[in-house]
Amino acid sequence: MDASDLDHRRHWDEAYVQKGEAGVSWFEETPTVSLYLIKALSGPKDSLIDVGGGASRLAAHALRLRFGHVAVLDLSAEAIARSQAAMGSEADRVEWIVANVTTWKPGRRYDVWHDRAAFHFLTDEADRAAYVETLDAALSDTGHAIIATFALDGPERCSGLPVQRYSPETLAATLGPRFTLVNSMRHEHQTPLGSTQAFKFSVLARVS
Repeated sequence: MDASDLDHRRHWDEAYVQKGEAGVSWFEETPTVSLYLIKALSGPKDSLIDVGGGASRLAAHALRLRFGHVAVLDLSAEAIARSQAAMGSEADRVEWIVANVTTWKPGRRYDVWHDRAAFHFLTDEADRAAYVETLDAALSDTGHAIIATFALDGPERCSGLPVQRYSPETLAATLGPRFTLVNSMRHEHQTPLGSTQAFKFSVLARVS
């Protein structure tokens, strides 16, 4: 792990230690929009990975939707630990991965790639390109990626860091010709402190 990875890991670990999983701005008790879009997907839905899942509640819901394999990837070990604690004994049914998505090498492929609020932190072009390569390696031939980023009128920073904002069209262009936009939805997220953040959820299919 290089120095940059260590700095980012410390940043996110400290965010969860200082605020708790329910105190960070992106927390959702129920990931309603994500679940709606996952249920609406066509094609196989046996395996799912939640990228940047941290202390998200999505993994528990995915198990209830009868996904055969559920994985959560996050740079923060602290976030992973809190999510495991919240799930109790059900945590044993989930694959937990502490890694940077830009350098992680997937050992299998997934029907659903879910990312709510991770990709928009990649402000460096090389990091975005590495993310796309990981996505391409991890997504099954008939799979879908659901990626939520701040909308063009959303926040310019989050957790003290700059972000890159997207429309569904600019996100699809950034991911490149291996993926095509099939659906999108705007979501006004209410943070635990009562403010509103504008998100765009984009659903992309692999181009065969």
